Amino acid sequence: MAALIDAINIKRKMYFEFENAPYYCIDVEISTPTARGGQTLVRLKMRNLLTRAVFDKTFRASDKFKEPDLETVEASYLYSDLDGSHFMDQESFETITLSRDKLGDALEFLVEGAIIKVDKFNGNAIALQLPEKVELTVAYTEPGVRGDTASGAVTKPARLETGLEIRVPFFIKEGEKVKVYTETREFAGRA
Repeated sequence: MAALIDAINIKRKMYFEFENAPYYCIDVEISTPTARGGQTLVRLKMRNLLTRAVFDKTFRASDKFKEPDLETVEASYLYSDLDGSHFMDQESFETITLSRDKLGDALEFLVEGAIIKVDKFNGNAIALQLPEKVELTVAYTEPGVRGDTASGAVTKPARLETGLEIRVPFFIKEGEKVKVYTETREFAGRA
């Protein structure tokens, strides 16, 4: 049986199970009463890992949560079709399929063969974790012209191989590999 966690012991970045769904704790706020007999309350800002919804909920300090049956496996991106996106587990070599609603905008950062982490809850794939930065090839950008920096705009738009559009420094050319931050979608440097 999974261990039980008291609400008062939940910390930021912890995982717990509530109403048969896995949650991730984004923030914790504990309010201790000043009067005798008052209950200590724990306010959690939490993300449902199945629906990706974020909300606040208040619990009593003594409320208990189960530890979720979460597992993270490394997988390589294979391809996408109408059924979803397909990945190969790097240990068992099984194919893992995630539907488009579970991927969000992650496809803009995935190229064939990319290694990522897939989260599983009770053995079923529920989400993927992108690395902090990915390397992508510039598919199209205007050539940089000497003197273009007079206006102070030292960046130009570029479309990457996955269709993602970002701003890059004017010296970046088509065919170059660049690093992109997956969270902010910003240029991180040459690859």
